[in-house]
Amino acid sequence: MKTQTVQRQVGITPNMFGISYGLAGLATCWAYAAMLGVVPGLVADILFIVTAVVWLVLLVGYVSQVPRRAGGWRAELAHPVLAPFVSLIPIVGMLLAIGLMPHALTVGRWLFAVFAAATVILAGWITGQWIVEELDLDRLHSGYVLPAVAGGLIASIGAARAGWTALAHAFMGVGVVSWLLIGSVIMARLMFRPRLPAPLLPTLAIEIAPPALAGLAYLVITHDRFDAVALVFGGFTALAVIVQLRLIPVYRRLTFGPAFWSFAFPYAAVATFALHWIKYGKPVGYPVLAWVVLLAITAFIAVLVAKTTAALARGRFLPQLQ
Repeated sequence: MKTQTVQRQVGITPNMFGISYGLAGLATCWAYAAMLGVVPGLVADILFIVTAVVWLVLLVGYVSQVPRRAGGWRAELAHPVLAPFVSLIPIVGMLLAIGLMPHALTVGRWLFAVFAAATVILAGWITGQWIVEELDLDRLHSGYVLPAVAGGLIASIGAARAGWTALAHAFMGVGVVSWLLIGSVIMARLMFRPRLPAPLLPTLAIEIAPPALAGLAYLVITHDRFDAVALVFGGFTALAVIVQLRLIPVYRRLTFGPAFWSFAFPYAAVATFALHWIKYGKPVGYPVLAWVVLLAITAFIAVLVAKTTAALARGRFLPQLQ
């Protein structure tokens, strides 16, 4: 009698693009600190290069694996848990293009336009998929804000950086309205349904990103105009930070894995938003305060990198696919 064994192989899942997403957020934070004259711009450039390498490695591995999986791309875009993370591919592409603009404006604009178009198309497709399919409310998680909300707001920032103000307003509309609609459904699920499964709990960190990104987009569009709108986004971001503090005991009980990279970009976005407010308020010793914010987010992401490297070395990071 022959015994059949089920062979499993490690693979790259869409949520692993959270690694390049987080690194891009850190690079953007250092880039803004360089604009303030607090740090040299070389650090941001190096971080963007590292991000591009990680993104390309993940992209090549992921694109080569998906056709060999059951259902192929159709199943990947319909997955109730992982599908939203597919949008991180063009979103990171936009962030890399934004980082390129100060050095090669024309090339950066073209790359940004391509990735922004891909982001909007993918966001629309995935949102339509959610409408067509019968979703399980209990499997809904904060990652669902990525395609249209994060994608729209980052596209708004990039369009403003490219000098396309009208397009930046349009993208901000996509992001903010999607945040109000999709974010409300997610919050209702989080409050009134059973707690998320442990592997999905790190996605709660994503909730801090929309107000910070909306604030950043508004400031870039208005050339750092700190008015009532900026204060609204700032206040909401502060509330979201307090919520994250309350969730620390929940996070501390979790086992490290790829989902922990859900913390990286949202916290980096808040750090970048904080740098804008430090520049505006100019409190006593504000350069030191800016350094504290910058080093804190850098140390946090460095810990994620160290834990990821250690987990990879032990063969415990990449998910197993049947």
